[in-house]
Amino acid sequence: MDLDENEPDLPPFINVVPLIDVMFALLTFFIMSTLFLTRSEGLPVNLPKAATAKEQRIPTKITITVDEKGQVSLNRDPIAVNDLAPKVRTLVGSNPDALVIINADQKVLHGEVVGIMDQVRQVKGARLAIATQRQ
Repeated sequence: MDLDENEPDLPPFINVVPLIDVMFALLTFFIMSTLFLTRSEGLPVNLPKAATAKEQRIPTKITITVDEKGQVSLNRDPIAVNDLAPKVRTLVGSNPDALVIINADQKVLHGEVVGIMDQVRQVKGARLAIATQRQ
């Protein structure tokens, strides 16, 4: 008596559980990697909208952020308004392509933004830009 004759024939099948695990791992990798593709220079604020906004490609950017509470940050580091000019001066150095971008929340008072602009304009060679959101 042969043992193979008593066993029923099982149809061949492919186990897809490992394939599903690999696909979920790849999906997770792609989702996580796309989250890091966005580059944020400043802190998150609600920028004012402008119909004539243009995107500028500048290699050296110095970002000043003013949130809705009026707190000022230079490249994500909190700073007092009166300390802006010397810090920006050291960051600009002798780089003629440096651009200082002001990211001010739309709720910030105009006078506060002008005060920050005045501090930046004291630095020779610093070019100013105000960040807006396209309508």
